[in-house]
Amino acid sequence: MKEPLSFVLVGAGAIAQSYVQALTQTQLAALVAVVDTRPEAAKAVAEAVGARAFATIEEALLATNPDAAIVCTPPSTHPELCIKLLEKGVHVLCEKPLAVGYANARRMVDTAARCGVILTMGSKFRYVEDMVRAKAIVSSGVLGEIILFENTFTSRVDMTKRWNSNPKISGGGVLIDNGTHSVDLIRYFLGPIAEVQAVEGKRLQGLEVEDTARLFVRSMSGVMASVDLSWSLNKERDSYLDIYGSAGIVRVGWKESKYQQASSPNWVVFANGYDKQAAFRRQLENFCNAIVGDERLLITSDDALASVQVMEAAYQSMAASHWVFVDAKDKAA
Repeated sequence: MKEPLSFVLVGAGAIAQSYVQALTQTQLAALVAVVDTRPEAAKAVAEAVGARAFATIEEALLATNPDAAIVCTPPSTHPELCIKLLEKGVHVLCEKPLAVGYANARRMVDTAARCGVILTMGSKFRYVEDMVRAKAIVSSGVLGEIILFENTFTSRVDMTKRWNSNPKISGGGVLIDNGTHSVDLIRYFLGPIAEVQAVEGKRLQGLEVEDTARLFVRSMSGVMASVDLSWSLNKERDSYLDIYGSAGIVRVGWKESKYQQASSPNWVVFANGYDKQAAFRRQLENFCNAIVGDERLLITSDDALASVQVMEAAYQSMAASHWVFVDAKDKAA
């Protein structure tokens, strides 16, 4: 057995709890430090797993010398925190979105390359078993030529008191929050994105940011995608991702996933639905195995950079009310 990699968790908010569970469910990693500007929050998480609590990254690095870090603080803080870690030779898994704006994300990616360490973006849906199997079905060709990709992430959530609705911290509303997952999945299935159009819906929560939006995408291969995003409505669909081909359809669902070929009246169930904690664990294990050279990193820094680039174009589109081309730098398949 190899010694587990030592981890520092930066940020002790809600999403950190899922990472803590993942860290306790694998033998590849050990949480040694928790950092948060709120001492009581860091202490509560650290004590639960036998780690040490710190108020700053500098203190944690000096005391524990970790191999890797998970950064799950608000997006506006990502560049500063991640660059500090990367420059100390610490591998970083940063929660989505990687950054607000392409320039900030580029600085992070360039720092990782210069320092010879790994930088990846958290994107849990890529690690859902149903998603991996759906990708294999699409790649096999049994659905024929892919024509349309549809994704729905809608749920009624009161965002009035959460940092996600503060544009100075979050960079935007539901589009950057949930839509970052959507963009990553579109690129996973369809490859690089050519152009986007984002349309804001009616604001119901009195926020400074959009709480409902629709995103339209055309991939470089010519496939159309449509994404529904909302914090104010729940479409109550069994599936959250549907891919239509000339010879069939695949549906990735919350409780089961299935596909149907046009030549058959029957649906074939191929997976049992969304398992959030299993996805977080697989994401962490892929990161750990990539660090030691045992696996290929599933979400590369180039993927993360492209995701930020597409999202930046989406907000430009929303402001201008027309389609916006994504810069040709998004060439990673």
